[in-house]
Amino acid sequence: MDIYLIRHTRAATEAGLCYGQSDVALAASFSEDLSALRQKLPELTEDCPVFSSPLRRCTQLAERLSAKVTTDERLIELNFGAWEGVRFDAIEPETLRHWTANFVETAPPDGESFTDLYERIGDFWQDLLQASHEQVLIVTHAGAIRALLAHVLTLPLANAFQLRIDPGSVHKLRHQHDYTYIDYLNK
Repeated sequence: MDIYLIRHTRAATEAGLCYGQSDVALAASFSEDLSALRQKLPELTEDCPVFSSPLRRCTQLAERLSAKVTTDERLIELNFGAWEGVRFDAIEPETLRHWTANFVETAPPDGESFTDLYERIGDFWQDLLQASHEQVLIVTHAGAIRALLAHVLTLPLANAFQLRIDPGSVHKLRHQHDYTYIDYLNK
């Protein structure tokens, strides 16, 4: 099974804004971003399932790639709780330093930790591996892709943010004979 992890294209947000589970729109450059993204994908099989985070920055992209999109709450981005819609530089510096040093187990106020995200992505991954498809597209977020890759590679969760996940990027995995290979990242 060829699995394509796709991060949504650029969002219509200001730089430095914390918008994890906020339902923000895609940038005005979406048409150009979509065209560039399509160049990174192979021809899709007719029965290729597309799974998407339910946030519109993902569903809008997924629906342009396929008429058959299944949304899954487990693919949603990290919940930043009280920090949603707040600029990172507006968060009390010591509080932010504590969180960034301990994000694996520490959640933002009323949010979730990276471990929480990792567990729900792992649950989605196990369900996906029970299916038999030739190709699969998964349209989601940077945090969700990092968590899934950490799961596949059994990385220490604290190292997941060493993986670069650009807007509109494609990451190809290949699962066969009960083993998952990484064909490429951040294309």
